[in-house]
Amino acid sequence: MEFNLPLLEKLTQTPGAPGYEDKIRQAIMDEIKGDVDEIWVDNIGNLVAVKRSQKADAPIVVVDAHMDEIAFMVNHIDDNGYLQVLPLGGFDPKTLTAQRVIVHGKKDLIGVFGGKAIHVMTPEERKKSPELDDYFIDLGLPKEEVLKYVSLGNVVTRERNLLEMGDFVTTKSLDNRISVYILIEALRRLERVPFHVYALFSVQEEVGLRGATVAAQTIQPDFSICLDVTLANDMSGVGGNKRITLAGKGTAIKIMDGRTICDSRMVDFLKSTAEREGISWQAEIMNVGGTNTASLQTLGKGGSIAGAISIPLRYMHQVTESAHKKDVQDTISLLVAALETIDKHHWAR
Repeated sequence: MEFNLPLLEKLTQTPGAPGYEDKIRQAIMDEIKGDVDEIWVDNIGNLVAVKRSQKADAPIVVVDAHMDEIAFMVNHIDDNGYLQVLPLGGFDPKTLTAQRVIVHGKKDLIGVFGGKAIHVMTPEERKKSPELDDYFIDLGLPKEEVLKYVSLGNVVTRERNLLEMGDFVTTKSLDNRISVYILIEALRRLERVPFHVYALFSVQEEVGLRGATVAAQTIQPDFSICLDVTLANDMSGVGGNKRITLAGKGTAIKIMDGRTICDSRMVDFLKSTAEREGISWQAEIMNVGGTNTASLQTLGKGGSIAGAISIPLRYMHQVTESAHKKDVQDTISLLVAALETIDKHHWAR
């Protein structure tokens, strides 16, 4: 299976801050419209694409990949034309120093996260962990020029090209565009569709699982598989139980996270599918964080049999994130095999 770098580049470089997913939604729609039977956008902005089973009364399985990315919103412009921002999603502020961003105003403007130079910091300031309020965005323009293009409420995304780094791909927004990539590739490879497959490219996950909350109540899935990234803290100084997953050791089958205990039947199904198909996998067990699995599991009528397939990711919610290409390919293989054989599993308790 060839890795489609041009597609991943398109997905990671297209902006889509929470609540402002228009451009990434259109990019996804352009990619999948020939591979599905039906497609629509709901009121909150979720993109839903369906591959239908030949059996009209077949159960529904939702596969979710949220399309928003962590970002910022302009909430102040000072007398020198510098911008201050609020976060849209969680950031590690210490990674923002001197990093480039794109301010999406009347036209896109490149900016830099600026802050006090270390040369003029006090000893106490040098020891202090920076916070977002310690930074400003410098557009290199005087205030009168800034105001021609930038308004309060404009969103800001990171600026970072896609690169191959050894066996990894590294860029911004792999959380969660790598899952969007996987779902698109899976839709193209599906040959057998025993259940109706609803591909859900959801909005506003980074600010509270909002899109999936709406979709779960609308679609009422019988089964749910969430695609998202997970922590790969496989580096020096991190203890074994804090590593969560290891990059390059295969896709991760979620057992639990801070908001979900996955249905044991779905966990068993994904494990047995991976083992039957010879797909490398590892268990994901963590007591922090959360994904759309929580909404999809609980908010439909009667709930759904829900689980998740996760992609190990280094440097999550930082300026650049890195994923091992083998883990990505293993995730595609597991998802396709699961969707094509989901009717063969014994689902009764």
